[in-house]
Amino acid sequence: MSQEILSIHDLKTYFPVKDSQGKEVYVKAVDGVQLKVEKGEILGLVGESGSGKSTIAYTIMGMYKPTGGEILFQGQDIGMLSQERSLSLKKDLQIVFQDPGSSLNSYQDIQKILELPLKVHKIVGKGDMKQKVIDMLRMVELSQSYLNKSPSAMGGGERQLISIARALACDPKFIILDEPTSALDVSIQAKIINTLLKLQKERELTYLFITHDLSLMRNIATRVAIMYLGKICETAKTNDFFTNPLHPYTRMLLSSIPVISEQEEAFKPKKIQSTGEIPSPVDIPPGCSFHMRCPEKTDLCMKEDPTMIEASPGHFVRCHLYSRCKSKP
Repeated sequence: MSQEILSIHDLKTYFPVKDSQGKEVYVKAVDGVQLKVEKGEILGLVGESGSGKSTIAYTIMGMYKPTGGEILFQGQDIGMLSQERSLSLKKDLQIVFQDPGSSLNSYQDIQKILELPLKVHKIVGKGDMKQKVIDMLRMVELSQSYLNKSPSAMGGGERQLISIARALACDPKFIILDEPTSALDVSIQAKIINTLLKLQKERELTYLFITHDLSLMRNIATRVAIMYLGKICETAKTNDFFTNPLHPYTRMLLSSIPVISEQEEAFKPKKIQSTGEIPSPVDIPPGCSFHMRCPEKTDLCMKEDPTMIEASPGHFVRCHLYSRCKSKP
């Protein structure tokens, strides 16, 4: 039986900025997002740069305070936790950032970096600290020779493996992976992905995997969610998502994936041409936020923002083209 580990309801994260006249306006980075993650699954959150993917991650982690809505982790509302309560939560909820070079302290060696979460959360005693760090390195297939190295003396793939080891130090249940391979060479990406998949199975982890790479999601995700201008457009189980994409934006993204054979090309949706520009997140037009680029828009799309509906079992889409469906997520 499935069990929700994370549930997000009507999440809003806005940032105040000044317009050209000096008036305060808001960037609606996340605007009314509904999202659920089941225990043990890998949910792929996909979208273009600036769609709000990382803002969701940072809001879940408490790095940003939500403007509205709620974030339930294991049934507990964590959106406005105090620092003390947030610290105890971090044992179960961790994040791996895109750039390991900036997320690791270059002035410390690897032993000190990996010891820090063990000390903060009092995982082991001082006498067992070094052995625990060695075990953490072995977990990501690195030897104890890395103990005295600094991050600056290591390659990007090695630094990311250290970041993964640090995230697993407290034996968490849920890990957010914020584009963990996008800053790495292609030759290293496969090793990182294989390590993440192996650890997910061995430790029964749940991942929220944030990326712009749909091809990657096809191979590793349990479900996929597409995001555009602060909102979720479509969510579905991976196979259903790739074989029966519904939202015009989803079909546009899938049709642009490069392939190497005619057989793969045959499975792609018909090419959809984007007809306009992405609107500013400070001045999103009324109606559906995608209507300025959508070749299938109607008058209703320009006036009324669609709601998320269940077009088929487990397949949700936010689009007026499917408004005949009445069920809700």
